[in-house]
Amino acid sequence: MLKKRLTCLYNPERFQGWGKKRKYFEGWYYKFLNRDETKAFAVIPGIAMDGAGNRHSFVQILDGKRKTSEYHKFDFESFTASADRFLVSIGNNRFSENSLSLDLPGFAGKLFFSGNVPWPKSWRSPGIMGPYSFVPFMECYHGIISMDHAVGGSLQCEGEEIDFAGGRGYIEKDWGTSFPKGYIWLQSNHFNDPGISLKISVAKIPWLRSSFVGFIAGIWTGDRLISFATYNGSVLDRVAADREKVVIVASNKNYILEISALRDHAVSLASPIGGLMEGRIGETMSSRVEVNLRDRKGGNTLFAGTGRNCSLEVAGKVEEILVG
Repeated sequence: MLKKRLTCLYNPERFQGWGKKRKYFEGWYYKFLNRDETKAFAVIPGIAMDGAGNRHSFVQILDGKRKTSEYHKFDFESFTASADRFLVSIGNNRFSENSLSLDLPGFAGKLFFSGNVPWPKSWRSPGIMGPYSFVPFMECYHGIISMDHAVGGSLQCEGEEIDFAGGRGYIEKDWGTSFPKGYIWLQSNHFNDPGISLKISVAKIPWLRSSFVGFIAGIWTGDRLISFATYNGSVLDRVAADREKVVIVASNKNYILEISALRDHAVSLASPIGGLMEGRIGETMSSRVEVNLRDRKGGNTLFAGTGRNCSLEVAGKVEEILVG
């Protein structure tokens, strides 16, 4: 078991919950849109366990255009995971970094992913969590499986055949006991310049008997990843949120990242509290985000653009993570 956990530590995309029996959740987040951006979905497979040991697996679906969600609950025993690669199954549904196969009421088919852009790994930083990956008592861990990739295949949705050839996708995951008490999360990989992808999250992080505001962000510019995070010396200069928009400004020694996202109608999704999916959060997939990446020394704009189909969650006690 120890060897299995150590291997998974350096491969955060894989199932992490070996030996877990109580107060634990793990879920993968697949986002994909068709070529003309008229269809947008997020599919979230996962498992949930409460403090009493009650367990189940699930596949949650968010329709970003219709603004609806569905939660398909399965027996825990229907969940299986591979120990040596990222491959999980829930009933007849299969999920990996290169494909997903769905067999749900009103929602079935298979999609393929290619040209994936994973978050870089090193022995000191197994993924986007950096050195926090090694801390054993974090409330919630996070992983990026692909910042951007091409999508192929098709799905049957309520009797409609949807062709995803030429579409774009994104994959991430979370695991632990609960989502943060307050957080902002957003993501978009639909810019006028192809190959651009942005992801940022700001959260209240419990730490021993205290807490701190932590953040992780990355912008993939098509050939390199520029990251901003609490653990690499980056700074949150501003975090603001009201009913209409979210503004976040972050900087590191070389760059300044400014984003401003317009909020839209959010759809209710189940979220983990103490391992069980009893919480509720709101997510939209139809926000727009203005992005400006500047060189800190010269002030030159390295990238400026508007991200479409932006996924955005503003959840919990957001007032505790506002900055500036």
